[in-house]
Amino acid sequence: MGVRTWGRLRVGQLTIPLRRAKKQRAKWAKPVERAIDNRQKAVFIDVVPFETFFRKIVRETGLRYPAASVCFISDREMARLNGKFRGKNRTTDVLSFPSEERAKPGALRRTAALLRGEFLGDIAISPMAARRNARLSGRTMADEIRVLLLHGILHLMGYDHENDRGEMGRVEAKLRRRLRLE
Repeated sequence: MGVRTWGRLRVGQLTIPLRRAKKQRAKWAKPVERAIDNRQKAVFIDVVPFETFFRKIVRETGLRYPAASVCFISDREMARLNGKFRGKNRTTDVLSFPSEERAKPGALRRTAALLRGEFLGDIAISPMAARRNARLSGRTMADEIRVLLLHGILHLMGYDHENDRGEMGRVEAKLRRRLRLE
């Protein structure tokens, strides 16, 4: 039997505190690093599956996580950003904001090797626009958001479907197959 002394239990040579210490995070446990933030309330978004998929995109393209930050925003905010930065006063589904100007990219692996370890920039996605696009294309909203994540990363890498003669489309189609996003 133990003898109680000063709030401790003494058993032979061993002294054990009777009260539990406050729970502390282990010194080796790191906080989870998140690249995706949800700043809109119109559409429910569970960020965790998209965070997992975003990591797959980064791994598949050959970049390092976190290659970019992603923010889900409202249609209103998206229209404001689209007007401010592109001169189009309407909403859109995805906008990419590169951290710096990039030269026209070459092959995907070579481009990724040059950019590996760099922070590429920010991606803004409107879940409301994604939901509308998903209905039109026959996809789920989750799949549409995954497509937009991939599309945004490619823009941050320097690809531009508006004037690259289909190069971005080919790279995106190839990555969609690899990521099972048909």
